[in-house]
Amino acid sequence: MKTSPDRDLLVLIKNEFMTQQAIEHEVEQLNNILRQTELPHQFCKSHELVQRNRITQKTRRVLAAFRSPLLKPFWFFISRN
Repeated sequence: MKTSPDRDLLVLIKNEFMTQQAIEHEVEQLNNILRQTELPHQFCKSHELVQRNRITQKTRRVLAAFRSPLLKPFWFFISRN
């Protein structure tokens, strides 16, 4: 199975008639979907950074705060969904 080296996937299949090749194809498709959603610009599209009295959507600031080991007090990420 081709999987990302830093990801473990558990795939539960209801159909017992799937071949190993079909299962590998399903896992590859899941990896493609997850790879697209994990991109930094996708994270910035779906989250805002709240800094006490300010809300920012600027990519540079959102990614800088996300990459820091700890957020400063009263800083939060909010999903824009």
